[in-house]
Amino acid sequence: MVMALPKNSNLSLALGLGAATALGLLGFRYLAKQRKSRGLDAQNAVLNIPELNTPSVFIKNRQQVEGIIRQLVAGGPEKLQVIADFDHTLSKHSHEGQIIATCFGILENSSAMPQIYKDQVTQLKEIYYPIEFCHEMTNQEKYPYMVEWWTKAQSIFVQCELYKETITEMVAQTKCVLRDGSERLLYKLYKHGVPLLVFSAGIGDILEEVMRQKSTMHDNVKVVSNYMEYNGNGKVIGFKGNLIHTFSKNESAIENSDYFEKLSHRHNIILMGDSIGDCHMADGCPSPEATLKIGFLNHGVDRLLSKYQDLYDIVLVQDGTMDVPTAIINRIF
Repeated sequence: MVMALPKNSNLSLALGLGAATALGLLGFRYLAKQRKSRGLDAQNAVLNIPELNTPSVFIKNRQQVEGIIRQLVAGGPEKLQVIADFDHTLSKHSHEGQIIATCFGILENSSAMPQIYKDQVTQLKEIYYPIEFCHEMTNQEKYPYMVEWWTKAQSIFVQCELYKETITEMVAQTKCVLRDGSERLLYKLYKHGVPLLVFSAGIGDILEEVMRQKSTMHDNVKVVSNYMEYNGNGKVIGFKGNLIHTFSKNESAIENSDYFEKLSHRHNIILMGDSIGDCHMADGCPSPEATLKIGFLNHGVDRLLSKYQDLYDIVLVQDGTMDVPTAIINRIF
């Protein structure tokens, strides 16, 4: 005959504790195995990214880049945030031999805009565009010229008496092509809850409409840009807030926002831009641990490559895809 043990016996307690200890040990071993796996993934992160070894990729300090990518992989998606420019970064610079319109270019190409607007903004571009990319001037020296350019362009735009409902039609009529793979990359960031800050010196209303029409305006996206101000009838009467131009895309542009504070636990950053000023878009992030800067050099390669290599960890020359950023993010999650 087998004698039943009392429910409160020491033996029952010992057996219960033993089982709990065994389960705890198994859990610990599983977590240790996961950490070890992630550590091995981090160690092999760069070795397993063939996209970094193509002719369009320029890396000045490969050892430094390898270290940053290992940190990004070790941190995983929970510690990551992405900051990107829009014009000619998320969107292509050219497609099928044609230059892709920027946010301002969408206005210039629209049949809804009067010819006098197009003529005047073209004249401004001829004056100020060479200054923006002049390698003999510092950013500080360029700064007042960019303020002049954007202020004059916005003033001319407001005089055209545009209405809010026209924006949707203008975007639909203009060919704005995202980089190959952008839609998949942005969806992956959304599905894994990785915040994306789109930092643009263009026009936020147009930018958001492009992303909506391309089905990429997900809930994880925040746009910081120049937004139009409308009256009660939906007529454009000006622009809201402080002016954002090429060389003011830094912490001063979002000084009244708590965006970076809310993401203070996300210390790892992937930054993507196509201009000299874009490399400063993450300057407002508190205590970053690992920041990988990817620069798209779309034109003036002979003149600007050396400068871009000083500013960006990875420079992609005349590359119309998101292959490299996607390959790196695929190693993280």
